[in-house]
Amino acid sequence: MMKRLTWIGFLAALIIGATACRRVVVTEEGGAQTAAADSMVVDNGFFDIDAAQKAQEQEHKQKQKTDKKRPKGMEIPAVIEGRPEQLLLRDGYFVSYNKDWKIANWVAWHLTKAHTYGDNLRDDMVFKEDTEVPFPRATDEDYYSSTYDRGHLCPSGDNKWDRRAQIQSFLFTNICPQNHGLNKGDWNDIEILCRQWARKYGDVYIVTGPVFNGGVKTRIGKHGVAVPDSLFKVVLCTNPYARAIGFLVPNKGGHRDLRTYVTPVDEIERITGIDFFPNLKDDTENKVEAADDDDMVKNWNVPAKYYYEGNNSRNNNYRRNYRY
Repeated sequence: MMKRLTWIGFLAALIIGATACRRVVVTEEGGAQTAAADSMVVDNGFFDIDAAQKAQEQEHKQKQKTDKKRPKGMEIPAVIEGRPEQLLLRDGYFVSYNKDWKIANWVAWHLTKAHTYGDNLRDDMVFKEDTEVPFPRATDEDYYSSTYDRGHLCPSGDNKWDRRAQIQSFLFTNICPQNHGLNKGDWNDIEILCRQWARKYGDVYIVTGPVFNGGVKTRIGKHGVAVPDSLFKVVLCTNPYARAIGFLVPNKGGHRDLRTYVTPVDEIERITGIDFFPNLKDDTENKVEAADDDDMVKNWNVPAKYYYEGNNSRNNNYRRNYRY
């Protein structure tokens, strides 16, 4: 008897569940029609689990895009699922901070032509721990004897337009452990390239951050600051038309053709789990993020290389011309 009642209860639950999936929408003409949820009920009256999951994912994506508490800038990625995230607003950039890594998930900023100029240089700047994030957190001591540079995510060169912005760029929530050769070489060249684009097109939107292949493998210091395997940078420009470019750069030294780092934004999204530029219209977002390497190199006129930050006369000439 108990077994029979159990089956009856089970069947009743299925019927009720399928019925609950139907909702009525009143049209402008006053009539009634079944909503999109009807597509979740198959011919035998049972609930379609796959359709429900797809609908839930779509609803969640839409919620991410319309979250009123989240900044609305074009550069701000969507909410990251399953990862610690503390948003920090600075004068020159936003940070999505990860308390487990002790570094950012990403740093995003809107780089205008005006912000590529200024007299607030880094000469007297000091790296500082960020008191807005919980203990334990990164400090200068973590980098001592680590062999890694204190590498900027939003670069100092993008913050010389304002002294407070420059000071904030030296907070450790905007820093991650970076190979010295990369920090002074190819990564710096990509940063210079972004400033050149901002000057050429008027402005660009930039997001950058760490990449971990299969989880954190190396940490430094007593606070356990995570060392990324690679770094990413994605850039969006909307003038005179929307286009985006991505860079995926291994966290190691050496000088390579900058074009070898160019990576579709879709691929960087897949690797990082971050949804970039969610405030674009969907069709525009899909188009710019799907551009392949050749299209990006052509659309952005990516050079093979820039000059290494050394003391040769050609590089000093370049720095004088562009005020770096």
